[in-house]
Amino acid sequence: MSVRIGVLFVFGIAAFCLGLFALLGIAAVSAYPNLPTLEVLTDYHPKIPLRIYSAEGFLLGEFGDERRTVVRIADVPAQLKQAILAAEDERFYEHSGVDYIGVLRAAYSNFTAGETRQGASTITMQVARNFFLTKEKTLTRKFNEALLAFKIEANLTKDEILELYLNQIYLGQRAYGFASAAQTYYGKSMQELSLAEIAMLAGLPKAPSRFNPVANPKRARQRQQYV
Repeated sequence: MSVRIGVLFVFGIAAFCLGLFALLGIAAVSAYPNLPTLEVLTDYHPKIPLRIYSAEGFLLGEFGDERRTVVRIADVPAQLKQAILAAEDERFYEHSGVDYIGVLRAAYSNFTAGETRQGASTITMQVARNFFLTKEKTLTRKFNEALLAFKIEANLTKDEILELYLNQIYLGQRAYGFASAAQTYYGKSMQELSLAEIAMLAGLPKAPSRFNPVANPKRARQRQQYV
């Protein structure tokens, strides 16, 4: 009798999962055509602050809501890229927009902890959210974020996606992008950063206000050591 109940339970779980996947598939087919175009990504023109230089070429002032210096992926130091991927999306070059292994790992961690400690957003999903979506924590937003991630991965290369992320992400103190953050926090170019400084900057995307070395040095140091 107990064996029969166990078999029925397994079949019940399987049927539920199949039904859920079918509903998600139908929803995806319906929503995909209504997703925004990727023109803002393929023709990237972010806000650039007005900069005033002296006759000798020294920066005298910078004016604008967003501090940003756009850089090419080829000019980003290898250690900085490695640190960012290690902290934010270690399987970035392996998944197709959504990291299913990361989703399962985060779900298990959150279940055992009894609270939400880990997210499962990939870098591609973060690009989708930063350019097209709000930060509201709803299932609809998360679903659209995943669909947009698949669309982005189908139309851009991994390096193009990473370049957009490196230039667009907010890192605190009005700094957008890692080139700007290097200047804001350390007065250096990315190429001049030490390994410790790289680790500090790579820890910022998770929560710029909480792990900001200016506003919260103690937490920033803990995050830096994790990275």
